[in-house]
Amino acid sequence: MNSPVYVLDTDILSIHQSEAGAEYERLRKHLDGVDPRLVFVSIVSFQEQALGWNSYLQQAKKLESLIRGYAKFQRMLLDFTRLNILAFDQDSLKELESLKAAGVQVGAMDLRIAAVALANECTLVTRNTVDFERVPGLRIEDWTIA
Repeated sequence: MNSPVYVLDTDILSIHQSEAGAEYERLRKHLDGVDPRLVFVSIVSFQEQALGWNSYLQQAKKLESLIRGYAKFQRMLLDFTRLNILAFDQDSLKELESLKAAGVQVGAMDLRIAAVALANECTLVTRNTVDFERVPGLRIEDWTIA
């Protein structure tokens, strides 16, 4: 029997990056029990985080906010150089087109992450079970609950 392969959604990745709190501790416990070679993130999550920190920097009103924003942006970049990243490729595009054709009602970025997970036959680790349960065939787990 093959070991499952996991992809962390952007929210779970953010919790992991925070390194604080009860949800982080539960997530960390799960991650400690999984071979790191079987844990991935999607390039879509990189896009989401880059857009978020870019927006933060564009809206910074105080100069000190620039320091925080660029530090977070740099930390995010460093994190992604250490992570296993799944591409949004032709197989992901086919899954996305199929999900859209089926009328799956999930946000655009979440639908892209779901498509990547489906294309790579991964289990998606997410707290957003309400939305991702709408995606047919997608295996999901929430590692932040007790």
